[in-house]
Amino acid sequence: MKTLHYILVTVMLLLLPAVATRAEESEELDIPGVIFGHIGDDYEWHITDIGDRAIAIHLPVIVKSSTGWHVFSSSKIAHGHSYEGLHIAAEGKYEGKIVEMLGGEEVRPFDISITKNVCSLILASLLMAILVLLTARWYRKHDVLTESPKGVAAFMEPLVMMIHDIARENIGEDYRRYSPFLCTAFLFILLNNFLGIIPFFPGGANLTGNIAVTMVLSVCTFLAVNLFGTKHYYKDIFWPDVPAFLKPIMPVIEVFSALVKPISLTIRLFANMLAGHIMILSMVCIIFIMAKYGPVMFGSMSVVSVLFGLFLDLLECLVSFIQAYVFTMLSSIYIGLSRAHGE
Repeated sequence: MKTLHYILVTVMLLLLPAVATRAEESEELDIPGVIFGHIGDDYEWHITDIGDRAIAIHLPVIVKSSTGWHVFSSSKIAHGHSYEGLHIAAEGKYEGKIVEMLGGEEVRPFDISITKNVCSLILASLLMAILVLLTARWYRKHDVLTESPKGVAAFMEPLVMMIHDIARENIGEDYRRYSPFLCTAFLFILLNNFLGIIPFFPGGANLTGNIAVTMVLSVCTFLAVNLFGTKHYYKDIFWPDVPAFLKPIMPVIEVFSALVKPISLTIRLFANMLAGHIMILSMVCIIFIMAKYGPVMFGSMSVVSVLFGLFLDLLECLVSFIQAYVFTMLSSIYIGLSRAHGE
């Protein structure tokens, strides 16, 4: 408890001066702008501020406009600047996106830029590949019958074995065919969930709180279920063993159910991770809101915000693991149902 007390006091001493300075510089804080600015995507990766200077990594912009392809650093269009007829929209339906002016209107070009989320996706994939390769390297060089795993292998083995057992229990005899996919999905989600909690580079990107990412993961599960389903699986969908008057109705219900499953996987992961980020950022913003109500309210609410922020961070770590586990568990169950055989 003493160690935790010292940590909290240190955090407060470091946080309060910075908050007080921010409160003096700005009379009113744009809370929605701060929150959605942190959880949204961007063409640069903001790291920190030193005085009036923002330290950020400017990512490459790759777009095809009406005048052809353009490849340049996002620093050229930062802070409202325009470059080669392109700029970042400040408002409207394309707010925060690169646009060009055509006929007096803002038009979106074909955009495949390396944004913050894309960069985070690349970094997380490389990190996951390194962890897996280091684990495989240990197993190649050691006898698992006489030695227990150490280092990275000791951390990875229980996770891999957990997914292995989930696949075996829910899929059945050909579970080994799907274990690599389930293991990859679990590690990818878990790693990105944890990286999203870390408030400094290379963490902080809201990748699993982006519905496009969770949708792609869910589509992979959907394809694994429906491309490799057995004939009995499709028989139960289009010609189930039910009374005759239900046979025209049941296929519609079953097809609808098959389509809803990936949607539920998408929204569950996306909504839970997005809500966690918003809650933590909201607790931090309370400090800025209370700064204008005097030192008593400012100091007391700062303590409360730091304590609740620490609690929410720990809770988010638990949620990160649970969401990765639930996604993998449900995916294995759906695959297992598609591998059903006749009685």
